[in-house]
Amino acid sequence: MFSKKYLSRLLALVLVVAISLMGCTSNPSGLSGNYREDTLVVLENLRTAIDLPDDATNKKELITLVRRQISDYASRYRRNSQTSGLRSFTTMQTALNAVAGYYSSYGNRPLTEKLKKRLGQEFRQVEISLKRGV
Repeated sequence: MFSKKYLSRLLALVLVVAISLMGCTSNPSGLSGNYREDTLVVLENLRTAIDLPDDATNKKELITLVRRQISDYASRYRRNSQTSGLRSFTTMQTALNAVAGYYSSYGNRPLTEKLKKRLGQEFRQVEISLKRGV
């Protein structure tokens, strides 16, 4: 009786720990932890969200994913001293701030042509910087 009580508590504790660890390993934004790969994934998803027509069925889901990726990307690499000083990161952060600011101010409205043009230039600069390794 004494051991059965503690065995059931131990089993419950093990299950709680296992479930919580499984929850910690899933990354809903899809970022891997590799700076270069994550930057390219976020860039590609941003381009897709920007170029998607307004009447697309998955536009809301894609914008939600992009917002989550922006948040995860910034929080993961902003405080990393190896990446925060890179030219590619500072340019990417500028672009992400512009997109995040627009979406928080205007919701799911389509981006202005002026902002799309600026983001396109910044995305190209990020890709060039990534190729150079800076």
